[in-house]
Amino acid sequence: QVQLVESGGASVQAGGSLRLSCAASGRTLNSYVVGWFRQAPGKEREFVGAISGSGLSTSYADSVKGRFTIGGDNAMKTVYLQMNSLNAEDTAVYYCAAARRWAVVSRSYDYWGQGTQVTVSS
Repeated sequence: QVQLVESGGASVQAGGSLRLSCAASGRTLNSYVVGWFRQAPGKEREFVGAISGSGLSTSYADSVKGRFTIGGDNAMKTVYLQMNSLNAEDTAVYYCAAARRWAVVSRSYDYWGQGTQVTVSS
């Protein structure tokens, strides 16, 4: 069982930045693919990006490419989502999730955090 806890959500003005964190309780994440997803009101949950357990491979949705960066600390105890140049369309609840294999769809992820709210005002 992997328990994930997100933090860092906040309200920010358009053009601003935020860094979200995803920590696994009592373990490292180097055996998992960690994905970030988001869900806006009335919309389906969508893939934001993912990082491999080694930290060497990443993938991003086109909507965030060039603005968002996923990274992890050396021990992969915490995975980060650095979000720059935020706009109103980025407003959503952001979730981190862990999977045994590389995946970009939510159904492939076995473990989920509780989510953290990001609100971007224009």
